[in-house]
Amino acid sequence: MQAVLVTGGSRGIGRAVVERLAGDGATVVFSYAADERAARQVEEACGGRAVAVRADAADHDEVERLFTTADKVFAVRAVGPLSALVNNAGVIDHAPIEELTPERFERVMAVNVRGAFFAVQAAAHRMADGGRIVTVSSTSTAWPSAGESVYAASKAAIEQLTRVASRELGRRGITVNAVSPGPTDTDMLRASVPPEAVAGVAHMTALGRVGTPADIAAVVALLLSPDAAWLTGQNLVADGGLV
Repeated sequence: MQAVLVTGGSRGIGRAVVERLAGDGATVVFSYAADERAARQVEEACGGRAVAVRADAADHDEVERLFTTADKVFAVRAVGPLSALVNNAGVIDHAPIEELTPERFERVMAVNVRGAFFAVQAAAHRMADGGRIVTVSSTSTAWPSAGESVYAASKAAIEQLTRVASRELGRRGITVNAVSPGPTDTDMLRASVPPEAVAGVAHMTALGRVGTPADIAAVVALLLSPDAAWLTGQNLVADGGLV
């Protein structure tokens, strides 16, 4: 049975990942930034297989506390040490380059890059040989739009982190991969992209629609499965044939 930690698991893609993995039999500890009500709804939907922990991915101390709490949960439930990490926590800030302030730049980088980096570090210290690490990136690194400079840069950074970590952890049989969703029907997408633009992108994909969180969760579940043991250092583009 897997002992999995998911960052940013209370909504969108993260929630779908938590629910998919818990449904597959894993014990999941997941973090959330602020919305406790949403986090408790995920716990309820998972029938006791998921435990929510409030933690800001940008705060190193909170990331360490998240992993320490997960250790205790896995010990109490006798599921063994951490076997998989899904780095999903992320924020986006749409703005032209000339309008971005240092504070807005630092916030995106702190959550998307520093948070992911130290989560990988914490997982590497705890994870049993043969474990799995998956980080959620974005097709913005290959198909960027105006206003996505800092977001695309942050995702490009974690794609390179994925490649390096796969080299460092490979001798322990730990695989490290990224998943790059295309436009996916989440609150984040709806808040930042007009409906007509979403419809236009849907027509550009090979499959004629935008993705769903469950689509991405299925790819993550694949990478955590035994069948993906020979995949590492890769970035799987899950975009319905857009890029």
